[in-house]
Amino acid sequence: MPPEARFDTPAWHGPGARSRRRQAFRWSALVWSLVFPPRQHRIAPTVSGLFLIALALGIGTAAYNTASNILFLTLALLLACLLLSGLLSWFNFMGVRWRVRAQAPWRAGHEALVTVETVNGKKWLPTYGLWFDLETRTANRVGPDDDQVSVREALAAVDKATTRVRLFLRERMEPAGGESRLEWVVRPSQRGVERVELTSVGSFFPFGFLGKNLGANVCQQVLVWPAQVEYQCWLGTVAAGRAQGERVPRAGAGDDLMALRRYRTSDSHRLIHWKASARLQKLMVRQFSAEAHESFWLKLETSAAVWTRPGQFELLCSLAATMAEDLFAAGKLRGVKVNAQPSVTIRQVRDVEAFLDELARLEPVDDGGRTPPSAISDSGVAPLPSRNIITFAPEGACGVAAYVDGVKTAAA
Repeated sequence: MPPEARFDTPAWHGPGARSRRRQAFRWSALVWSLVFPPRQHRIAPTVSGLFLIALALGIGTAAYNTASNILFLTLALLLACLLLSGLLSWFNFMGVRWRVRAQAPWRAGHEALVTVETVNGKKWLPTYGLWFDLETRTANRVGPDDDQVSVREALAAVDKATTRVRLFLRERMEPAGGESRLEWVVRPSQRGVERVELTSVGSFFPFGFLGKNLGANVCQQVLVWPAQVEYQCWLGTVAAGRAQGERVPRAGAGDDLMALRRYRTSDSHRLIHWKASARLQKLMVRQFSAEAHESFWLKLETSAAVWTRPGQFELLCSLAATMAEDLFAAGKLRGVKVNAQPSVTIRQVRDVEAFLDELARLEPVDDGGRTPPSAISDSGVAPLPSRNIITFAPEGACGVAAYVDGVKTAAA
C-alpha cells in the first residue's frame, strides 16, 4: 500500500513532545528563549492590547510631566498586566503536545474526518483557550492550456483549491495527561493527493491583550479516490459468459478442490473428507473453488493524445472506479491493467482499494513516456486473457464509454 493512503500512528509535535526528553534545566537557556524565541513563534498585541499600550504611553507621559506617584503606580500596574499576560501565555503552552490524524481513505464528493488530538503534559497547571489553524490543499491538475495561464490566475486557482479552518479548544485541559479531541469535517472536491497541514497553534490566554502563535508545520498527505458516478450498463445482454466457468481462487461450489478445512455445523455431510478426518482425528471437509461464468478485466490506457480534456479524463477515472466496485461486489471482477503495467488479479477488498489508490494518482501519459510505478501489489500478477476485457474510450465532447471485446457496454 502506498504511504499516502494508509497512515501509521502520527508523531506528536509541540513543546510537550520536546519536553518529554529529559534535559538539564539551565536558567540561561530559559532567559535566552524568552528574549529570542524559536522560529515561527510570534507574540502580537490584539486590539485591546494596543489600546492598553496606548493608555500606558499616555499615563506614562502624564506621570513624567506631573511627577505624580499615583500615575507612576498606575503605569506600573498596566505594564505588569502586559508582562503577566506574556508569562501566563508561555506557561499555557508549556508541556502541551498535539498530533493530526486524517482518517483515510477519502473520496471526492464525500465527507472526510480530520482530528486534532492534544495532551497536556504539565503536572500542575491546566491549559485553556487554544486554537488550531488547519488547511487542506489539492495538487493542481495540469491541463493542455496551462502554459497560457497568468500568474494571477494560477494564484487564484491555488487559493481556490485551499480550504482553511480554525478549531477552538473551548474546554479546559486538566494537568497530568488531560486530553482533548477536535474534529473537522472536510469534503474533497476532486481526486488526487490531498495535503492536510496544521499551520499554527495559538492562544489569547489569559487576558486577551496578547496573541501567542506557534508555527506547527505538521503535514500529512492522503489519497482521494475518484467520485462515484451514475452510468448506464449493458453487461448482462452484451458480454456473453464462457460456456465452461473459469476457476477463481476463492471458495465456492465448483469442481476443483482448493483446500481442506475443519467441519462446521452448516456444512453438508457430503463434503466430509473421511480419510483426512481419520488421519487428523477431527472432521475435515473439502472446499472447492468457485466458478466465474462472467468475469471481466478492466483495462485502462490513458494516452495523452486520446484523453485531451481534463474533465473527460476525470470522468474516466470515476467510471473505472465505480465499475470496479460494482463488479467486485457482484463477484465478476477478475483483474485490472493500467497502461504498460502488469495485469493484476483482484482477489480481495484490499486489491480493489489498491486499484482505487492507483486511480487517485493516475495522469495522462505520453505514448513514448515512462509509466509511473504502480501502487498495486505485484503478488497478484497474472496474464491478461483474450476475452471479456473492458476498455474505455472518449464519447463525444464530455462523455466516456466502456467496451467489451469491441461492443459498447456502458456509458457515463
